[in-house]
Amino acid sequence: MPDKDDQPKSDAPSAQVHEEDDISLPEQDQYHRLVSPLTIRILAINFMALVMLVGGVLYLNQFRENLMKNRIDALMIEAEIISGALGEAASSGPEAIEVDQAPAQQIISRLVGPTQNRARLFAVSGRLLVDSRLLGGTGNLYSEPLPAPGDEAKIGKRLMALLYNFLDIWSGQTDVPKYQERPGQRAEDYLEVMAALEGSPSVQVRRLDENTLVINVAVPVQRFRRVLGAFLLTTDTEDIDRIVRDEQISILKVFATIMAVTTFLSVFLARTVVLPIRILARASERVRRGIGREERIPEFAERNDEIGDLSRALGAMTRALYHQIDAIESFAADVAHELKNPLSSMRSALETIRMTNKPEIREKLLAILDDDVKRLDRLITDISDASRLDAELSRGHMTEIDLVAMLTTLVDAYDVTKKKDRAKVVFKPGLVGPFIVPGIEARLSQVWRNLIDNAISFTPKDKTITISCENLGPLIVVRVDDEGPGMPEGAETNIFERFYSERPESESFGNHSGLGLAISKQIVEAHGGLISARNLPDPSDAKKILGARFAVRLPVKA
Repeated sequence: MPDKDDQPKSDAPSAQVHEEDDISLPEQDQYHRLVSPLTIRILAINFMALVMLVGGVLYLNQFRENLMKNRIDALMIEAEIISGALGEAASSGPEAIEVDQAPAQQIISRLVGPTQNRARLFAVSGRLLVDSRLLGGTGNLYSEPLPAPGDEAKIGKRLMALLYNFLDIWSGQTDVPKYQERPGQRAEDYLEVMAALEGSPSVQVRRLDENTLVINVAVPVQRFRRVLGAFLLTTDTEDIDRIVRDEQISILKVFATIMAVTTFLSVFLARTVVLPIRILARASERVRRGIGREERIPEFAERNDEIGDLSRALGAMTRALYHQIDAIESFAADVAHELKNPLSSMRSALETIRMTNKPEIREKLLAILDDDVKRLDRLITDISDASRLDAELSRGHMTEIDLVAMLTTLVDAYDVTKKKDRAKVVFKPGLVGPFIVPGIEARLSQVWRNLIDNAISFTPKDKTITISCENLGPLIVVRVDDEGPGMPEGAETNIFERFYSERPESESFGNHSGLGLAISKQIVEAHGGLISARNLPDPSDAKKILGARFAVRLPVKA
């Protein structure tokens, strides 16, 4: 019985852990979202810039300040005109010390009555002489509507009230004292009136309610530089507030229109980006989960943007993946086929050994077994090298390689180790250089060794193998020419296939695995190059073959 340590151990728990670590969401959870996060980001970015712009416009602080300044200047001019009329016409003469009340009432009623302003005249003593609101015949009616009992504001009015409150936030009104009017008004109640009684015009802005401001302009009433009283002209800013609010409403209408257009364009932009990406993601998931080759990555060939580039790149990647799967499958089948041949030979030899007692036959069968073991060893070594090649090429670091120096070193090594029954190898570098290519030195050296060894096996010992190097501008071509029998007709392409072998009759069977040229082709193509083979005909007789030529074309350093 085998020891406990030799018993096979189950990997089920480990596999279960990996499967749990690789848990992924179902396709509908990953790609079927009600709202795309990318769409939300696009809308947020567009709306942020628009809201900041509109917010700055809605502020309208400078616009309001200009209107207030113009209103104050107009009130000051009007007050100075009326105060001048009062000083000249409403006083008893040059020796007067105050304004006569009766003519002052007539002047104020005439000049102030047609306007919406309020005028008050204070004596030097501070007593209120005239108030335009108390004068008859102005035609002004001041009223404040009261809601009926149980009358509730409609939804539209509530919404407008909310809108006005929101707009008032952006009004940027300054903090001013509240307007208070006491019974039995006197000049002492108003700082601006006291300043006017001292001979200096003054302006004061107060708040009537939460939204409306009151502008008071007080100017002295003078005659021959003597102050006879103070004239106070008052107006509210309801019309200014209305103008500013109308501008804000207009801006909001424009903003709503631009917002609708921006939303439509943002959704359209997001859809042109998100929808193709979502389609590609779903297709990639189907390819990952799918069985068979019916799944393909859709390519948006009509799009000449990054989405089209992405779809074409994913499609090419998928095709390369399927090609790699096919290559692995084909390689596995070829390996199994090549390994079965020596195994079948070994099985047959073993069965025959058991059935014969003749020493000479047993010796021949043992020799066959020995050859098959060597062949298996060679096959396994070459197969291992071929299977690791892709990974090594992907991890390899490319450096600048001087092909002349590399080939010179290789040829010198072959010359030093040359046997009597082997052809001579010579190198003829090109005259026009340089011969620098980017590549993995060990792998390119393997290509040259494979080609030289292949040429040596076909070239008679009294012949020569010539290696040449030529610079063609964007490409450098390395040629390996032998003087052997050449290749069979139609074999120029087949010789680069795995396990394909055309060997000389003098060479024993099984000495080569048929992977050398296939590996060389794989290395050259990984370097962005191309390898080809053809026969060299005799210039004087096209039917006569002088040998074979293998040419490797490699791109020069960019």
